[in-house]
Amino acid sequence: MGRIFGVSEVENPAESGTVSKDGRTAVAEVTFATKEADDVPDGTLDAVRAAGDGAEQAGLKAVYGGEPFETSHPPVGPGELVGPGVALVILVITFGSLLAAGLPLLTAVLGIAGTMVAVMGLAAWFDVSDNAPTLAIVLGLAVGVDYALFIVSRHRTQLADGMPVRESVARATATAGSAVVFAGATVLIALAGLSVAGVPMLTSMGLTSAGAVAVAVVTAVTLLPALLAMAGHKLVPKARKKRRRPRASGTAAPTWGVRWVQGVLRHPVRNLILGTVALVALAVPSTQLKLALTDEGSVEATSSSRQAYDMIGDAFGLGVNGPLVVLVEDDNPATVTSTAATVENRLQRVRGIADVSGVDVARDKTAARIQVVPETGPRSRETSDLVSRLRTQMEPVAHSSGSYVAVTGLTAVSIDVSDKLSGALVPFVIVVVGLSLLLMVIAFRSVAVPIKATVGFLLSVGAAFGATVAVFQWGWLAGLLGVPSQGPVASFVPIIVMSVLFGLAMDYEVFLVSAMREDYQRHRDARRAVLGGARSAARVVTSAALIMISVFASFLFSRDPDIMPIAFALAFGVLVDAFLVRMTLVPAVLTLLGDRAWWLPRWLDRLLPDVDIEGEKLHGPHAEDVPGVPVDSSRADESVTR
Repeated sequence: MGRIFGVSEVENPAESGTVSKDGRTAVAEVTFATKEADDVPDGTLDAVRAAGDGAEQAGLKAVYGGEPFETSHPPVGPGELVGPGVALVILVITFGSLLAAGLPLLTAVLGIAGTMVAVMGLAAWFDVSDNAPTLAIVLGLAVGVDYALFIVSRHRTQLADGMPVRESVARATATAGSAVVFAGATVLIALAGLSVAGVPMLTSMGLTSAGAVAVAVVTAVTLLPALLAMAGHKLVPKARKKRRRPRASGTAAPTWGVRWVQGVLRHPVRNLILGTVALVALAVPSTQLKLALTDEGSVEATSSSRQAYDMIGDAFGLGVNGPLVVLVEDDNPATVTSTAATVENRLQRVRGIADVSGVDVARDKTAARIQVVPETGPRSRETSDLVSRLRTQMEPVAHSSGSYVAVTGLTAVSIDVSDKLSGALVPFVIVVVGLSLLLMVIAFRSVAVPIKATVGFLLSVGAAFGATVAVFQWGWLAGLLGVPSQGPVASFVPIIVMSVLFGLAMDYEVFLVSAMREDYQRHRDARRAVLGGARSAARVVTSAALIMISVFASFLFSRDPDIMPIAFALAFGVLVDAFLVRMTLVPAVLTLLGDRAWWLPRWLDRLLPDVDIEGEKLHGPHAEDVPGVPVDSSRADESVTR
């Protein structure tokens, strides 16, 4: 094997001591000539595997592990295509037209294609995380379909009311398009905020995903209007016009969303209590959330890397898969030798260590290293505690000798990154909650609505994390969902899920509550406004949520231990937020508050900028808004229905 081109060194297990006590397992470390593990040529890897054929023929089992042999996952595989397929079915059911259903999916796919071209171009100059393209595709596809859905739905409603095509396209872009820009901005801010953690991997994932969302917004308000104008009258919902005709009683047939909200309003207190209790119960397991960076022990059990990881752990102990390194550096070779000897002596008395190697001195005698094998695996809390104890023990040694003494290695670095991400979570929550309150106050000119929206978002996040713990740590439904391993969740999952779910929750809040506010501004009837908003937006919001869920859930087929928890948490979070929070708790709270839900102190109203997110100023004055003009109840009902 040492003669293979691209292999610089191969250790002899008998000489390096990497033979198990029972003599049944041996590990030979292979060093490649390339600087990065990803740069090892496939031909070199194949030659290494071929060199092990002799062992296989002799009746031994040869397994190849390590980063170069890890199975790479493409950003999108056959399983992930299930989501767009389900989204198309939902769109066809929603619109009753294949053309209308295809436009949102077409613009979303084109937006994703543009994003991936840009990412591949930027990857030549900047480091892009392996998971960044996949996450960008997940979010770009989901929000791309949803944003286009809102605009197409508004356009078709206006066409059904007899508005000319060009005017309808312009008005839909100015109204629903403005709401899309506002909603997309919240997602962009949240994703870009991931860079404040100062972790390059997280920054790459956040900025790449933010770029995908930005492209989705731009596509929805530029390319989509052009396609709508080209489609012309083909998008007029003829079949739906028949269904929307008044019944004999003089009122329009209520949709599923309206019936849901009507059921909530019959017993608002009971539904508010039951919904809140259910969300809190779902969130309870989140208190047990454990975080760590994924490693080869997180991948599928059928992969070569996972098999090698398990075999080494069984034969030599779990800590062998995550050794630590104590590094000593000093310009004086004599000081390096004495300090390293002191470090080695102290390591013998530290609990939690399975083995300490000898001192390995560099050729120039200015550095030395000692390898430490923990008793526990690299992702366990005990190993993290061991790193903290070692650093505490090494501080007085470094201080007394004047040398640089550090506890490092891949496992220690992973623990440091995980701790940094965990530490950034609380400040990020504070920023997100503050941003949520500010945006909602500006959007809805209300005090109660922003507080309600923020509390609902926190409940949704808690429920999503609780379900994630149950599946990925406790193993509930893990076999059914194809979870490759149980244990701590990747450290960057909570902060990414919070940022994305925040943006999506605000999307649903904007599209649903803005319709209620618009109705309240016209009629000044709080209960009627809740039902009117449901008639206007519930169908679109529920369809958008189902599309989001299908897209996110389809990425569970990736079997990627980094992506699966994100996809599951987002799918479950959207399910809870759309149906339990926005369609249940929101109507109940707004009904109980009545007119107080739309109250804003005058001094605050004067300070806040006037943001017309739904383009209300584009609509002419309604007769019912003009003093002295009688209100026609049939027209009012028709207005609410629209």
